[in-house]
Amino acid sequence: MGIPVVTPPLPLRTERLVLRTVRPGDRAAIGAYCADPEVTRYLPFPALDEEGLDGRMERMLGGTAPAEVGEMLSLAVEHEGTLVGDLMLRLSAAHGPDLPPSIAELGWVFAPSYAGRGFATEAARALVDLAFTAYPLHRLIAQLDPRNTASARLCERLGMTHEAHTREDYPDRDGGWSDTAVYGLLRREWEAARA
Repeated sequence: MGIPVVTPPLPLRTERLVLRTVRPGDRAAIGAYCADPEVTRYLPFPALDEEGLDGRMERMLGGTAPAEVGEMLSLAVEHEGTLVGDLMLRLSAAHGPDLPPSIAELGWVFAPSYAGRGFATEAARALVDLAFTAYPLHRLIAQLDPRNTASARLCERLGMTHEAHTREDYPDRDGGWSDTAVYGLLRREWEAARA
């Protein structure tokens, strides 16, 4: 009845990066880039103050081995021992009672000082591979503000298809409404790209 859920094999090593679970000692690095209004401009949370960072760290520290819908895997991304960003994989849907999750959502945040070096693409590719290898997923999605062109380009580099653009469906921080772009990648597309 499909692929069983397994504990993700961590840490993951790519050519230049290490992807590992988040540790309490990552707080200062995560807090530095998540406090930057330019970094969080298109994210579903504002620039973090200490209280906001407390909540984010609590969720990230708990995101180590998701198995149920709503649970997430949080990964710190290191380059040469320095934390440069973080990734999220949230199990988002199961299609039937007692079935494992079949859809998951990807997310990422990277320190701007490390932009333009391909780290986000390298890390997100590894997360896509982990998602389809460790979980019985049928598809992955990414939801983003369409004005976030850097993330849209990253989705395209991952082989994701722009599937939807919903208008004014998300309240923004200025009291108005933002749009949402949805990108998707099916398991068979991922398998074909690897063949």
